[in-house]
Amino acid sequence: MPRIDAERLLSDLRQLRAIGAQGRGVVRPAFSAADMEARRWLKRRYEEAGLEATIDGVGNVLGRSRHSGKALLIGSHSDTQPTGGWLDGALGVIYALEVVRALGADSATRTLPVDAVSFQDEESRFLGCLGSRSLIGALAPEMEHEVVDSHGVTLADALHEAGLANVARLRLARERYAGFIEAHIEQGPHLEDAGLRIGVVTGIVGLRSIRFVFRGQQNHAGTTMMARRRDATTALYELAHRINMEFPKVAAARSVWTMGRLRVEPNATSIVPGYAELDLQFRDPLDEPLDAFEAVVARLVSEMNARGGVTIEAVPTRAPIVPTRMDPALQTHIEAAAERHAAGNWQRMPSGAFHDAGIVSALIPSAMLFIPSLGGISHDFAEDSREADIVLGCEVLADAAASVLLAANDRH
Repeated sequence: MPRIDAERLLSDLRQLRAIGAQGRGVVRPAFSAADMEARRWLKRRYEEAGLEATIDGVGNVLGRSRHSGKALLIGSHSDTQPTGGWLDGALGVIYALEVVRALGADSATRTLPVDAVSFQDEESRFLGCLGSRSLIGALAPEMEHEVVDSHGVTLADALHEAGLANVARLRLARERYAGFIEAHIEQGPHLEDAGLRIGVVTGIVGLRSIRFVFRGQQNHAGTTMMARRRDATTALYELAHRINMEFPKVAAARSVWTMGRLRVEPNATSIVPGYAELDLQFRDPLDEPLDAFEAVVARLVSEMNARGGVTIEAVPTRAPIVPTRMDPALQTHIEAAAERHAAGNWQRMPSGAFHDAGIVSALIPSAMLFIPSLGGISHDFAEDSREADIVLGCEVLADAAASVLLAANDRH
């Protein structure tokens, strides 16, 4: 059984954290100076571990094993939210590096091929899971040419600034791999609340997003009587309230929805707003609740438009992400490793967040494992996990990786 070096693992995580560090957190958005510095640092680490390392034309860092046979791809993403935590994505990236080193140091596993990867822009500065989409050949030209970030920077400009405009883009070869495993912090409270230490992910939720556009009539707040108003925000508040009342009636056990962005024009105290926007996102591990939510939205919008006054338009803001099932065979290897290292302290569970594994699974068998997040907090500087859980998760992954590869290459 391969043995990881806990101090080396934690040291590398801290070194990666230092690139773009701000207080307890990390600011390392895709293609930023800090992000590219981190990718160059990681490339050197891959090379020191004996991998053939490349930063490709969209910023993916791929370290390929020089050994023959069916390979296992391991990794995650190293870009962060605009104000991100230090383990989101980074945990899985450094786990991959440590697994390569641990298997390489064990006589029973040293010739097993493990590839390591850090995908680019999982966090959607430009396009969610941009790097993994590119690696599996699912980045359509029209997707790439249309995207800009929240500051109006185009992806083409970001690639040029990062020195990647004329760099070749890599593709994963389906026939090379026995599978892909992504390790990640849970980013939720379920493991910690249950007193468990490892989650074996059964599937990744589907996600759909809708933007509501409200058009009324801008007017004076003092002279326009209530009965004559066509107040865009009044309609916004009503729709938001009705969604919160109606969605629970069709929701499943793991359904969630969020209205996290709104825009009001002209956004002035003494003016009746004539225009507003509200973004709704909803997620579930199954398609049926997502379909039900869409039906509720269509009904509510139709009912409110029928009254006249403010008009409401519902526009999808992204291509739907379908729920993804993780590979049962890979799950079995992770479950066995979890039981060896944390007997009785693990569980099967869905992922409420989307991950690169949901993209890669379209090309090669994929699986995930989780470790607990303290307080269930992520996408925030306060994000953290216990060191003991960080180490345990890597031990489970290294054990599972060896098991997958020994079986895939018929070595006993």
